[in-house]
Amino acid sequence: MPATPAWPPRSAPRLFVPGPLAQGGEIALEGSQAHYLGKVMRVTVGDAVIACDDETGEWACEVVSVGKRDVVLLARERLREREAVPDFVLCAALLKKPNFDLVLEKATELGVDAIRPVVTRRCVADKLNPERAATIVAEAAEQCARTALPRIEPVAKLEALLRDWPADRALFFADEQGGAPAAAAFAAHDGPAALLVGPEGGFDEEERALVRAHPSARAITLGPRILRAETACISAVALWMATCGDWSSSQS
Repeated sequence: MPATPAWPPRSAPRLFVPGPLAQGGEIALEGSQAHYLGKVMRVTVGDAVIACDDETGEWACEVVSVGKRDVVLLARERLREREAVPDFVLCAALLKKPNFDLVLEKATELGVDAIRPVVTRRCVADKLNPERAATIVAEAAEQCARTALPRIEPVAKLEALLRDWPADRALFFADEQGGAPAAAAFAAHDGPAALLVGPEGGFDEEERALVRAHPSARAITLGPRILRAETACISAVALWMATCGDWSSSQS
């Protein structure tokens, strides 16, 4: 006798939806999400969709209706609670749009708690479209099966970021002029942390002096090569996750 297929199947579409979700509750999706399910994935009544609400966790849902402009889901079973997220914030200088899109996407996949866009003197951009950023983050979280979305904090100028920095959070900053080896610096710290990465061209001398003078700042080096800003963000976040975050054996 053939085995009963697992439900929901691993191939079921995954979406972040408005919450909170509850067993037996219906979710009516419209706009781009309804188009994606109805026109792209071609779901039909009875199909499974995995929904996350960034509050209660991950739910197995059943499609109960497919209309021209909406798709209605029924939450049947909670599969996972919202994940615990390491207390790590990425403070990344704004880059050209495609490059910063990559930072948003990969930082989400790697598991950061929040992303803080920063404006420095050598930035080529000084604004971020919050709706576009939220879409990139949500799609990245769906792709990698996160049950929590990183916060996208308001854009801040470097001086304001430092002025308002909380005293209990270490601020590691990637300094192309040198610092402590990143892995060792991360491993020696226990508590809330953040990473500051500058733009193409790095920090200017006044900015570097301002950051180094801050009591929470700790200069780090990411190795012997000068990395592109987006590469520095991605590699340093990965290293922190492996050393102190939920990739490390102590957090498993």
